[in-house]
Amino acid sequence: MTIVIIGVVVAVVLFITWRRRSLKARGPRIAAPRKAMPSLLVAEVDERPTMATLGAKLGASRGVFDRLRSISGSPSPEVLSVVEEILLRSDVGVALTTEILESLGDIASGQSVLEHVRSKLLANLDRERSVKTSAQADHVPVWLFVGVNGVGKTTTIGKLAQQQRQAGRSIILAAGDTFRAAAADQLAQWAERTGSDIVRASEGADPGSVVHDAIGRAFARKFDLVLADTAGRRANSTNLLDELAKVRRIADRSPGEVVETFLVLDATTGQNALSQAKEFLASAGVTGIVLTKLDGTARGGIVVAIERELGIPVKFIGVGEGVDDLVTFEPEAFVDSLLGA
Repeated sequence: MTIVIIGVVVAVVLFITWRRRSLKARGPRIAAPRKAMPSLLVAEVDERPTMATLGAKLGASRGVFDRLRSISGSPSPEVLSVVEEILLRSDVGVALTTEILESLGDIASGQSVLEHVRSKLLANLDRERSVKTSAQADHVPVWLFVGVNGVGKTTTIGKLAQQQRQAGRSIILAAGDTFRAAAADQLAQWAERTGSDIVRASEGADPGSVVHDAIGRAFARKFDLVLADTAGRRANSTNLLDELAKVRRIADRSPGEVVETFLVLDATTGQNALSQAKEFLASAGVTGIVLTKLDGTARGGIVVAIERELGIPVKFIGVGEGVDDLVTFEPEAFVDSLLGA
């Protein structure tokens, strides 16, 4: 038995010695080169929509105005009919469409129909649209986000958190939508992705307490900005609107100060978005509109209709799925992208 054990030990030693010599003779192993990051991901990280690319991202809405670009000569009845169809299809709205058609009778000498329509659209987009990021001394600035489920509210918060982090601000996200399953989990993913902090609670918890705790943490740790999600079940639910008004009151108590309340709307719903918006304005004290999914609709004119009818400025527009595809709304760039002017 002893002889067998000795034999096994000798065999193992001889094998290890042979293996070491074999590996040494082959030389050091070189790791295979890593595959390049997919171009789609690179674009998502590094490429923000610009004046040059906005027209392509608004392709469906831009296509509606193709015939307008080809119109020449005076506004004949046939031309007026074409202009009317284009404006209504783009969801500019009946009131503004009528106003533009009537004003074409007094078109300036040498001005084309396209130039006249452009001037009228821009005249209805002349609101102040700066975004506040600071509060009074010893207060924490808060952005509240309201809107029905499915409009892209939580994703909007994540994308704006990314922008604010890139601007050098420290961010806390408040997962105040405690009624929708997995809403807090989705916001937590954005917090991790953007390097933001997050305050959340169990499903069904009081939304006001979540926002209150987030503001308290931000004040104690000197964070720059709180971005607070809210519930978004049904716009015509009295309980929901009462809850939003309560959350806003809590968020506006010292040391918090609500400096922006963004209503998030889905552009693909067109005029229905206006109906939703009117339900939220009084309860939430909306200061700005975020219009998502503009890249997926031909109803780009809804931007003008919203500002004209609600008197609230559109401050951001969503033109794609990428993290940088939520851009600051610039009226001239937007209108020129639609009209090809």
